[in-house]
Amino acid sequence: MPSNIFHDSPAPNITELDRFVAVIPAGGVGTRLWPLSRAAAPKFLHDLTGSGSTLIRATYDRLEPLSGSKVLLVTGDAHREAVCRQLPEVADENLVLETEPKDSGAAIGLAAAILFLRAPDTIMGSFAADQVISPVGKFQDAVREAVYTAASGKIVTIGLKPTHASTGFGYIRTGAPLNIPGAPSARIVSKFVEKPSAEIAEQYLASGEYNWNAGMFVAPVELILRHLKANQPALYEGLMEIAQAWDTPDRVAVKNRVWPTLPKIAIDYAVAEPAADAGDVAVIPADFSWDVVGDFAAIARLSNAKEVKDVKVIGEGARVFTEDSSGIVVSDTKRVIALVGIQDVVVVDTPDALLVTTRAHAQFVKMAVDGLKAKGDTDVL
Repeated sequence: MPSNIFHDSPAPNITELDRFVAVIPAGGVGTRLWPLSRAAAPKFLHDLTGSGSTLIRATYDRLEPLSGSKVLLVTGDAHREAVCRQLPEVADENLVLETEPKDSGAAIGLAAAILFLRAPDTIMGSFAADQVISPVGKFQDAVREAVYTAASGKIVTIGLKPTHASTGFGYIRTGAPLNIPGAPSARIVSKFVEKPSAEIAEQYLASGEYNWNAGMFVAPVELILRHLKANQPALYEGLMEIAQAWDTPDRVAVKNRVWPTLPKIAIDYAVAEPAADAGDVAVIPADFSWDVVGDFAAIARLSNAKEVKDVKVIGEGARVFTEDSSGIVVSDTKRVIALVGIQDVVVVDTPDALLVTTRAHAQFVKMAVDGLKAKGDTDVL
């Protein structure tokens, strides 16, 4: 089994950052972004903000200055071809393909197991492929602090300073400073808390003790696996069996046999929360701009796309006419879209499906997907 599959030349003095490997989980269909995001072409494969870069490409580019070519990408079998087109830098042995969705516990756990067997002192960082972050420099500074903190023997999450009392995110309560060289912001995590009610979210915001949980983890792979073994032994055993075959000719056969048998659980429940109870989790509070592109209202908020009067337009060659209208148009066709006297509209035009809604109703687009599935119209999903 290769000890270093990333082929970096050995360094006489390995630093904390030399041990860092980036892991990019790219899963989830993004049903609230239908018909643009679908099972065969999920949201991370699209440029949803008009930046000129897809979400997954932007994620890789943010991490490359920190990890170099040391990147593992976890995605579905069906997305292999599209992902390889967008990220040709990722070698086959570093492309982890799920035969079916198994939640983040299996996805991140398998990445940790593979990396542990290649180099037990690896520090991995997990960063989802569907996030919009700026400025990149502040993000990278936070990741560097997280790596130094992880090297001290902690699972580290990056917490985002709340800008409002959101009920849509989980929160992290921060504790005492850790005084770690190279990581002046590092603090112990007192506890993770679920998405709160509006009243509780207001209390969190006012206290100044809570950060949004952005789902970013940086940790020694050995520590992740230790907690996984203690809390989810069946999942741990299955992932280690796959990992032991990963860099051998038996990779696909073993993965296809074992992966469907694995339990489904989020990494938060499998590792992060039990580790926090044991005092093994730290947080790096950060104040960069962060958003998960979860619906078309988010696209309208985040988009750098051109504006035609008061309508944001995304799509190469989109043909849009507006008069006394506002909102967002996402076009994947050459069809002319004319908006007259309609406010705060969302129009998404694709060759085989058209969505018309409003920003206020953007969270309910999933209902259309559920309804179409119930009717058997799965060809457009």
